[in-house]
Amino acid sequence: MTLAALDFWLTSGWHLCDRDSEGHLLAGTDFMTAYFQRPELALVEESCPAERALHAKLTEHPFAAVTEDELSAMADPDIIDNYRAVLRLREFLGSHASLESAYMAIAGGAEISFPPLFVNQICHIIMRDILTHETEPMHLRAAEILFRSQSVTAEDGRIMVADETVVQMQADSQRLAGGQDRPEDVQIEILTRETQDAYWDRSDNFDTAIDIAFTQPGSDALARVLEKWVYHFLKIKVTVTPMQKIDDEEWSWHIGLDSDSSAILNALYHGQPVSEDQLKQILCLFRLEAKSGFSEQMKHKPVYLALSMNKAGVIQAKPQNLLANLPLANS
Repeated sequence: MTLAALDFWLTSGWHLCDRDSEGHLLAGTDFMTAYFQRPELALVEESCPAERALHAKLTEHPFAAVTEDELSAMADPDIIDNYRAVLRLREFLGSHASLESAYMAIAGGAEISFPPLFVNQICHIIMRDILTHETEPMHLRAAEILFRSQSVTAEDGRIMVADETVVQMQADSQRLAGGQDRPEDVQIEILTRETQDAYWDRSDNFDTAIDIAFTQPGSDALARVLEKWVYHFLKIKVTVTPMQKIDDEEWSWHIGLDSDSSAILNALYHGQPVSEDQLKQILCLFRLEAKSGFSEQMKHKPVYLALSMNKAGVIQAKPQNLLANLPLANS
């Protein structure tokens, strides 16, 4: 397989980024121009003159100043809101030295005034950079969990995850065709070690499923991705190992990779009651260890990680939690 064939996630926007002298990703002219060409801002037959004028201006000069009068002159209030969202993203990215520093600011609790979707898109771009030389498609598919919501089907010891948007689209198509409209009835191809090479040609479709149950390739792949994620931002080498349960009388630190995991782990750690249904929400447990870089109190101690689905059966990962909450020596 040639290097060209190993390209993936062409729609991420990674290819449009500039770089600084240290190789960090920058939101340059091409990158921001693409945002003003998104479908949410695309011109339609009904677009008013003010909208057409602003669209032309920002397509030509994506960092041009925009006045309140230019925004309020547009007829469609939804288009105005869409422009405001992208302009706020532009302002936020412009106030940080790189996409990485912008994402770290978000991880650190910086207030954002744009949709969370943009946070996932930044994660997508950075993850594309992290995995540039990855040759294991299973790792790429596992990485999707960190920036795209996943629908979960758990049965017979398997934990199958598939892209929530794709599942819903296929369910809608079945409904329109007169069939069932339940997401759990949607059939999505499962990626295995034997079939994973097919991922390269369909990476931007996000239309494969993987099994992330303990001992399955998807679980191990996600562990490898988390290791690279931590190293890219924090320059700390960690080892992440899938596990079945936390059995540690000296349990000292844990991080939830999503909101539900954080709440469940906190309750378990403090000895508070946790229902059977809550425990079933936990899909993956990991043990994270580092030979150096942790605080004195956490030297030679593991950090436990959990990934869960919410009550609707959807994973909404927050990989920024991992960056913000590790017990670092220089925190």
